[in-house]
Amino acid sequence: MPKTSSTLIKKSLSKLDPCPIFIGGKWTVPKTSKTTSVYNPSTGQVIAETPMCGADLVDQAVQDAQRAFADWSETPPVERARILFRYKMLLEDEFESLAKSISREHGKNLVEARGDLRRGIEVVEYACGIPELLKGEVLENVARGIDCEMVRQPNGVCVGICPYNFPALVPMWMFPLAIACGNTFILKPSEKVPLTGIRLIELLQKAGLPPGVLNVIHGGRECVDALLKHPLVRAISFVGSSPVAKYIFETGNQHGKRVQAAGGAKNYVFVLPDADFGNSVNGLVDAAFGCAGQRCMAGSTAVTIGKAAERLLDPLSKAVKSIEVGPTDREHGQRMGAVISSQHLDRIKGLIDSGVKQGASLVVDGRKVQVKAEPNGFYLGPTIIDRVQTGMEIAKEEVFGPVLNIMRFDDLEAAIEMANGTPFGNGACIYTQSGKAAREFKHRIKAGMVGINVGVPAPLAYFPFSGWDYSFFGDLHLQGKEAILFFTRAKVTTTRWFRFGEGDIWHKE
Repeated sequence: MPKTSSTLIKKSLSKLDPCPIFIGGKWTVPKTSKTTSVYNPSTGQVIAETPMCGADLVDQAVQDAQRAFADWSETPPVERARILFRYKMLLEDEFESLAKSISREHGKNLVEARGDLRRGIEVVEYACGIPELLKGEVLENVARGIDCEMVRQPNGVCVGICPYNFPALVPMWMFPLAIACGNTFILKPSEKVPLTGIRLIELLQKAGLPPGVLNVIHGGRECVDALLKHPLVRAISFVGSSPVAKYIFETGNQHGKRVQAAGGAKNYVFVLPDADFGNSVNGLVDAAFGCAGQRCMAGSTAVTIGKAAERLLDPLSKAVKSIEVGPTDREHGQRMGAVISSQHLDRIKGLIDSGVKQGASLVVDGRKVQVKAEPNGFYLGPTIIDRVQTGMEIAKEEVFGPVLNIMRFDDLEAAIEMANGTPFGNGACIYTQSGKAAREFKHRIKAGMVGINVGVPAPLAYFPFSGWDYSFFGDLHLQGKEAILFFTRAKVTTTRWFRFGEGDIWHKE
């Protein structure tokens, strides 16, 4: 019987050999000179090793995907959809085990891990409608006797380069729609969280996906550069930090690729004096500290208007101080987990230190949190920093951790001007009872995703994840109809017939 990824992972983890790659429908453990350790953030223990694949293995994966494209692109969309329907059912069957895998290698709690997976499954559900989503357009008589039709055809070999913060959702933003459209695909999970991605593809293999349609490769900069420059790769999807997104976009474009590259953010949550403060506090706690702040839609800055700060700060501080911090790789409620690594922990602490040195006030300090059950875990308690000013480092940098800045403004006009002056443009939210204020905010704020009395305005699978400016590089976003457009290209045929053919039953002498 062929080896599955689960078999190879168990064998690998017993010796901490590299995780397997998947090329041509076969799971193999590559022989590479370098590996990167995968940690359980809750314990600080190494649980796997990720192989750092080079250009040779990348070329094998791309060549295999190119060979598979010829047949897969001709497979009727309804047949592709049937595979995705089976895949969706397998994901549901394995839902809890997948959620535990996410929690173990990422550090988010099980409630958050289930949300990560559920939102990914929603993209698979959307992709199951591909026969409808791929329909073209026809118009008769664009001129007398001339008809015009447009169909959408797949690009070819597509690539997905993923971050660590959503081990299930972000890969499933990419490959279900790509393969539904008739492309073949190469998935490069984050080297920090490869195990969930491997399991996702094993289930897709079980659902009946033909060999070569989707391959899995691991690695770092060398692997990514090889994918960006390979002449057979047609399109690249990326999610990560903005500097890397910019590099991916520019390098991919230079080598003739279509690229969608989602970057980082500095998302503002405006709180007006007339807000419902109970719901505002709940929304801010979730937005700032959910997934330990490690998401590009984190509401990392509360922008208070007028007297809102005085009404907000006390209940917010009490709510934050009640958050329990600890291990998430076991059954527990909504405890906040660790951050991804010791290096990232040090970076976040350094940004907090800089805010204090530059004059901000610590309201809740999470730097000294201790988790006695797991003293080696990468823990940082939830932190609130008040009176943050625009010139401070912590106001400008994406912290990507459980830190909430408080900025104070006298009026909404000045606050919107400040937010619109920053380079990012991912998300922005407002808490208010005023329809007029909400309308002005929605119309004028320069962000691609807006929330009104919603703290995390991440759209569902059938709408685009529509970051702007330094938060996105490209023209067609992830998710929704824009993803269908990204993973296909239009072919327009204009037709005119001059006469009936010989022997045509409509032909008259």
